[in-house]
Amino acid sequence: MEEHFFQCPYCWEQISMLIDVSQSQQTYIEDCEICCNPIQISVVTEAQQIVNFQAENIEQ
Repeated sequence: MEEHFFQCPYCWEQISMLIDVSQSQQTYIEDCEICCNPIQISVVTEAQQIVNFQAENIEQ
């Protein structure tokens, strides 16, 4: 697990989450710990390093 910091696409606050770097690709939805809006998280890892991270708002 690796802690990754990023800006929420809704409230622009910096938040962090733990990323499982043993998985090569992941896509999931997690709520912002500040504003509680749903964020779609997409992560690509190689050699247990994060090589691509995207946090996008979910149009509702």
